[in-house]
Amino acid sequence: MMQPYYQDDAVTIYHGDSRDILPGLTFDVVVTDPPYGINLDTDYSTLTGNGRFAAYVDGQKHDRVIGDDSPFDPAMFGATPAAMFGVNHYAQRVPTGATWHVWDKRDGLGSNMLADCELWATTWPSGPTRIFRHKWLGYMRHAGRTGDGFDHPTAKPLALMRHIIGEDRTPDGIIVDPFMGSGTTLRAAKDLGRTAIGIEIDERYCEVAVARLGQEVLAL
Repeated sequence: MMQPYYQDDAVTIYHGDSRDILPGLTFDVVVTDPPYGINLDTDYSTLTGNGRFAAYVDGQKHDRVIGDDSPFDPAMFGATPAAMFGVNHYAQRVPTGATWHVWDKRDGLGSNMLADCELWATTWPSGPTRIFRHKWLGYMRHAGRTGDGFDHPTAKPLALMRHIIGEDRTPDGIIVDPFMGSGTTLRAAKDLGRTAIGIEIDERYCEVAVARLGQEVLAL
């Protein structure tokens, strides 16, 4: 077994390729935002006033995600219950019977060049489709919130990951995020008293996640 990059009482992080590491781990549920295979360029600095949208680590801009140039296949999770983002980009591979949900990123505001919402699917019995409303629009995503891990170009809100993990129907046991990025899933799991494992291929984001996990548990 590969040695952890980081470990505390609640969370373990592995630095490497999840395709190599995941088969050797024991876990009960997957919660993840995988690379979709769309080769997204998140650097909007060419658009007037939008340079702030790029992600920065140690002052260096990082606007691409490793692995996003290849289509994602959730078959790597086997029969393990999973919550997965970006399912509209690999819909033909989402297991039959999965429940799709909507994250409304506008929450009452008008549209702009970015997506109005994002979709995730749960492969465990989770009732009807639901909408989670949480503003996340460039600089506005910072308003009144801390701990969201903006160092990663495709970061998700901490409140959103807490919502998924804390939902009554989410299975018990160890959570794994094979594409942990800046560690939002792990931070949310730790805040909610859950045990979690994260895997990240880019060491820059492992460092960011470790720093976030070293903070005190955030108030809910």
